[in-house]
Amino acid sequence: MEPDLGVLTAAEQHAYRLLVRLGGAGADDLAAHDAMSPAEAAAALEGLRSKGLAGAGPIYHPLPPDVALGDVLLRRQQSLENARQTVAALSEDYRNHTRRRSSEHLVEIVVGAQVLRQRLRAMQDGAREEILWFCRANPLAMAGPENAEENSALGRGVKYRAIYERELLEKPGELQSILESMAAGEESRTLPTLPVRLAIADRSLAICPLVPDESRGFGEPTAALIRSSELLDALVALFESYWERATPLVGETPRAELQQSEVLLLSLFVSGMPDKSIATHLGVSKRTVQRRLDRLMDLAGVDTRTGLAFQAARRGWLSAPISQRPA
Repeated sequence: MEPDLGVLTAAEQHAYRLLVRLGGAGADDLAAHDAMSPAEAAAALEGLRSKGLAGAGPIYHPLPPDVALGDVLLRRQQSLENARQTVAALSEDYRNHTRRRSSEHLVEIVVGAQVLRQRLRAMQDGAREEILWFCRANPLAMAGPENAEENSALGRGVKYRAIYERELLEKPGELQSILESMAAGEESRTLPTLPVRLAIADRSLAICPLVPDESRGFGEPTAALIRSSELLDALVALFESYWERATPLVGETPRAELQQSEVLLLSLFVSGMPDKSIATHLGVSKRTVQRRLDRLMDLAGVDTRTGLAFQAARRGWLSAPISQRPA
């Protein structure tokens, strides 16, 4: 029988501590060591037994609380997480149906970094198929390493496609966070600049901050929540157009001769990151970066970095599966 996880009464807490010191006791023994009647002691001991913290009487022995309650607590925690995701999905369904009755629900304005973070988290919790993301440098509400919801969404099969501004890759900790997300299943590309900050869930909800960078620091950030409409369709088309021109951040190993670290180096190089920044992210010297780029140029049969970038694109080294790449 599963232990009752109701809060221990003060008498039960006191009785458990005394039982631990004694190693085992009956109701009369417990009453003799404390200012309670045998009936009160019996009730406290029976309460401990029902909650998995003591064995059966007449002599009750204390049981470890982590063994008695640990598995149940984990199940309760998972149940709460499932409930949170259900509430997020139901809330989005409510908003989707409400907008059909009132056009003002097509666009909703939210103000404040905390509210914006909550909406971004709820959007991911409620996503069923895909998240599209424009990630500009200097995030307004939530940095990449803080986005704990992404791993949960990826785990239940939600697809993530993200485009990162080049400057963001140079921020401390950001590239490592992106690589971890990619290892979990995110598809990542990069561009020198992006026009707006943008997140889209299931092509039915978009969140787009409205405050330009030059106005940051003047009041709270403001964002628009945009639901299914021609405006949302335009934002999806905007994302897809930038996705086509963006450079894959990391691909599969292009040739058997290349090491995975060289693939990452090539990806950062093609994105336009300078040698010094690449060296910092890879934990090597600038000279090592230059030497590895020379090796890649030799492998590609070119003698310039421009030629290396062209050959990497032509041969599909950073995007196509190995079986599709020419020998």
